[in-house]
Amino acid sequence: MRLLLDTHTFIWWSGDDPSLLSPTVKALIGDRHNDIFLSTVSVWEMAILIAKGRLAIAQSLRSLVVSHIALYQFQPLMITYDHAYYVETLPMHHKDPWDRLLIAQAFVEDLIILTRDHKFPQYGVQVAW
Repeated sequence: MRLLLDTHTFIWWSGDDPSLLSPTVKALIGDRHNDIFLSTVSVWEMAILIAKGRLAIAQSLRSLVVSHIALYQFQPLMITYDHAYYVETLPMHHKDPWDRLLIAQAFVEDLIILTRDHKFPQYGVQVAW
């Protein structure tokens, strides 16, 4: 399976509170046969949240991301023009720009998003929780 981590999923998996993850999500992330992507969208969102004081982590964001990419073999997913163009086609169910871009990436790259956000399925994107 090809999976995309929503930002909160990465935060909870990386130690904030893994008990908030569903058993399904834990199993999917733990299955080394799955290709799991961490988007630069999520890294950007976490950087903003840290700068605003709304997210605290025990190490630098760079260290956290680099260590988890290495440890869990997450694949980095860069933002492309195609992802940005796809956002234009999305209805306004969700006003969060980061979530809208993650949804666009999932469509363009044919990924299943690991999220508990109830608005994502309104787009017809594949979601697992």
